[in-house]
Amino acid sequence: MKQSLFILLLFLFFSCNKKKSSNPESNTNDSLVYYSRILSNDKKSFELKSETSKKAILFAEKKENSKAKREALLSVITFQVLNQDYFRFDFAYKTLLENSIAANDSVNIANAYRFKASYLKNNAVYDSAFYFYGKSEKIFKNLNDEENLGNILLNKSVTQYFANDFLKADLTATKAYNILKNQDDKYKIYVILTILGNINSELNEYEKALEYYKKGLETIEKNNIDNNQHPKATSLNNIGHIYKLQKKYNEAITYFNLALENRNIIKDTPDLYVLLLDNLAYCKFKVKDYSRLPEMFLESLKISDSLKLYSSSIYSLNHLSEYYAANNDYENARKCSERAISLSKMTKLPVDLLSALKQGSLVFPSEESKKLSQDYIRINDSLQQTERKSQEKFAKIQLETDEIIQEKEGLAEKNRNLLYVFVVSFILVVLLFVVRAQRARTRELLYKQAQQKANEDIYNLMMSQQAIIDESRSKEKKRLAQDLHDGVLGRMFGLRLNLDSLNSSTDEEAVQRRFELLNELKTIEQDIREISHDLNREKQVLINNFVSIVHNLLEEQKNAFEANVNYAIDDTINWDKIGNTIKINLYRILQEGLQNINKYANAKNIWVEISGNAESVSLTIQDDGIGFDVNRKSKGIGMQNMISRTHDCKGIIDIQSKKDQGTKIIITVPIETKQPETITQE
Repeated sequence: MKQSLFILLLFLFFSCNKKKSSNPESNTNDSLVYYSRILSNDKKSFELKSETSKKAILFAEKKENSKAKREALLSVITFQVLNQDYFRFDFAYKTLLENSIAANDSVNIANAYRFKASYLKNNAVYDSAFYFYGKSEKIFKNLNDEENLGNILLNKSVTQYFANDFLKADLTATKAYNILKNQDDKYKIYVILTILGNINSELNEYEKALEYYKKGLETIEKNNIDNNQHPKATSLNNIGHIYKLQKKYNEAITYFNLALENRNIIKDTPDLYVLLLDNLAYCKFKVKDYSRLPEMFLESLKISDSLKLYSSSIYSLNHLSEYYAANNDYENARKCSERAISLSKMTKLPVDLLSALKQGSLVFPSEESKKLSQDYIRINDSLQQTERKSQEKFAKIQLETDEIIQEKEGLAEKNRNLLYVFVVSFILVVLLFVVRAQRARTRELLYKQAQQKANEDIYNLMMSQQAIIDESRSKEKKRLAQDLHDGVLGRMFGLRLNLDSLNSSTDEEAVQRRFELLNELKTIEQDIREISHDLNREKQVLINNFVSIVHNLLEEQKNAFEANVNYAIDDTINWDKIGNTIKINLYRILQEGLQNINKYANAKNIWVEISGNAESVSLTIQDDGIGFDVNRKSKGIGMQNMISRTHDCKGIIDIQSKKDQGTKIIITVPIETKQPETITQE
């Protein structure tokens, strides 16, 4: 099975190994980009690509490290591996690898290892190819690039397959299939199913091989996949080959005939046509259907010889020898066997030589047959030893790779532990700093609260004193009212009576008396004016006590800080109707607002306005500072106090602020009739 499908498997392997075009920017005139495009274009001829590959290497040699250079070198080694046209491959590979490492370009590092492995596999250096595929696999795995990881595992399984490590090849190919089976590239799924079928065929697991081949055929038919390599015919040939190995020759003939119905095979894939024709001829021979025999064998051999497909020629010669021997034509049987042995020495492929020696031992006389059998046994034993060594070498490479991975993971664990220690230490230091800063802030807040309480106590004392003054003045007003009623009004009543009595008199004495009474009226008028002025001055002083305190606070703000302060206080507000609690809270809100502006706003101008009407009084504080986010959940203690004081007054607070657009706070509280009340200390 292996020798008959060698060329086919090479095609399948390369078809899934093509790199995706990186599609460099179309607006660049860099020659490296131009070379990359040619090498990535499937429509360009081999001759043009080969010449372009050489030019790209010579041009890249003079260029500094860049993405375009790395992409061009990748296109070069991709073309060289796919077409086995190795012009300065080592230079291209090493330059790509070194430039990618310098640029920390993980993808192209992995690609460099990948195509180095493919180059080594093409030259049958399977252990080294396995090693480089392993390096590429680790990088793509770390990058979580499943598509490329699946491709690498597929190629790795092919390498193990060619090195006859079929069990490991089966495990690796299964991993690849599990990664690639859900991807959109159905042709690649067909490829991995075909490889799994080939591996199980070599393991003599024919039923499993059939299952994989039939899944591959189903994938081809279901997705209408067709190209000039005729994957459907390939699948039919593989299924027929398994039936042939199971000696189910009639079933095999059915599948070989189905494949040969495609007449384009001989033109597009003559190597596949040769296999199909020879397999069909052999199965017909086994069921004793001699129609077109040995002509089919001879036609297959003729095409193989013309194309120099020596392994296929050996395959056909062995079948011809068996056919002639079955018909007692030992002369032609021996000629075919001799030529098969001769060609196998030319190909130097153990599998070709073993098959030729085995057939020769069946058709030559006893002495020659014995020698050929001994050669077969010796070479087979040597091949088995080589396979064991190869498998041991693969196992050693895998073990060393695992040890490196474990060592790397150990170092990574140590680095993680060091990082954890550093992070924990840093967090502890930050926490200590935060705790100390919080304690200092708490002490500052306690001090401010104590100072605020003292200020409120002073203000409450002032208000209590003002209440006493108000009471005294109320008594004085009552006394003045009584004086006006009992004194001024009594005098005015007496004057009115006197004037009434003089209305009818016109003598000089009456005139003189009226003149005296008029002077008395002027005196009473002056007394009333003086009393009125005194009362007005007292009321104004009473009203202006709260206004004066606010005025003093704003003037202190002007003198103590650089910000320009503008304020306006509505002189129509009837402060007598406003309770002391509201006055205290408005004063504290204003004080806190100015303090916040001084500490945080970095403002140049401050506007304060106190206005009111019959139902409410409003305080507006505005600045042109840096502003803040009003939607943030956490607010400062000062802002919380302002909100709390507004709510205590059953008022409404509106905070408007945007970043770099300043802040505006509007507090509106309802006016309540002034009542004696107890002030709650905070």
